[in-house]
Amino acid sequence: MTDKTILSVDNLALSYGYNPILKGVSMQLRRGEVVSLLGPSGSGKTTLLRAVAGLEQPHAGSVTIAGRTIYDAAAGIDIPAEKRDLGLVFQSYALWPHKTVFDNVAYPLKLRKVGQGEIAERVQAALKNLGLGHLAERYPHQLSGGQQQRVSIARALVYNPPVILLDEPLSNLDAKMREEARAWLRNLIVEMQLSALVVTHDQSEAMAMSDRILLLNGGVIEQQGSPQEMYSQPQTYFVADFMGSNNILKGRITEICDGEACVEVAGQLRLWGRRRSDAAIGQEVKAVLRVEQLHLADGPGEHRLAMDLATSMFLGDRYEYVFHAGDTLLRAWGKRPEAAGQRWLEFPPEAVWVF
Repeated sequence: MTDKTILSVDNLALSYGYNPILKGVSMQLRRGEVVSLLGPSGSGKTTLLRAVAGLEQPHAGSVTIAGRTIYDAAAGIDIPAEKRDLGLVFQSYALWPHKTVFDNVAYPLKLRKVGQGEIAERVQAALKNLGLGHLAERYPHQLSGGQQQRVSIARALVYNPPVILLDEPLSNLDAKMREEARAWLRNLIVEMQLSALVVTHDQSEAMAMSDRILLLNGGVIEQQGSPQEMYSQPQTYFVADFMGSNNILKGRITEICDGEACVEVAGQLRLWGRRRSDAAIGQEVKAVLRVEQLHLADGPGEHRLAMDLATSMFLGDRYEYVFHAGDTLLRAWGKRPEAAGQRWLEFPPEAVWVF
């Protein structure tokens, strides 16, 4: 573990009965870093977070925080959740309904037998940092969803934990408030230099908030990297398909040249793309095409195909075009409405991944 590593998870395994949920997961969180655990339902992301928090019981592996081992199956070490000194923000916020905002935030300090004067000082500072100073005497039912979320975060931060764990922290907010909240939360994390591990199923949320993303699939880490790496350099079909908005075309490789493969789809389309697997000529493959990287062209040319445009859909900041190529449907984005009819669509080979 390096000096900058604040949280280290090594080969963590956990099963429910005969059902393995985590299959030897290893990861690190550095000081001042935000790492998102991303993945579909059942991938193990929430279980991993809860195992770090001490709310789930692994059967193998170890967890170390700030150089202190809090769990080690081989050594028989298992520090209780309340003694791990982690900040926890739950999906439900878990606020005491009969306690004021001040008392909710003060609760972790009272548990730790902190003096009244210091409690008042630290709670007021936490509420001020999160824009809640004027709400100290209100009760949770008197707050909006966004305000309740901030109270939950203030409670997690009030005793300066080395790591803050957030489980779907924005999922209870409506779509517009989620976008505002993720910008606010990212800004808070950067300003306070927090070390945070965040569970989310929302890839936009993960990319916006994170320094690094761990994409879990079936209890293992499929790939990890910066948001840019995860989006632009997928190592497997699962990663390419999970990240972004995609067209997925099934076809067969007909040619291979200089790291690129030509894929024939349903005997109608021929696309060149980057070969991201060891599939050979004649083998069936899947071509992944990012929707935003397909372009309408003004006429025939290299890597352009004539296709029938069925409709244009207005999405506010852009239009989405739906094309037919026989039984194949393709989506692309553009800036203006287009009438139905034949159009030329450009497929840049660097925007097509062949798995």
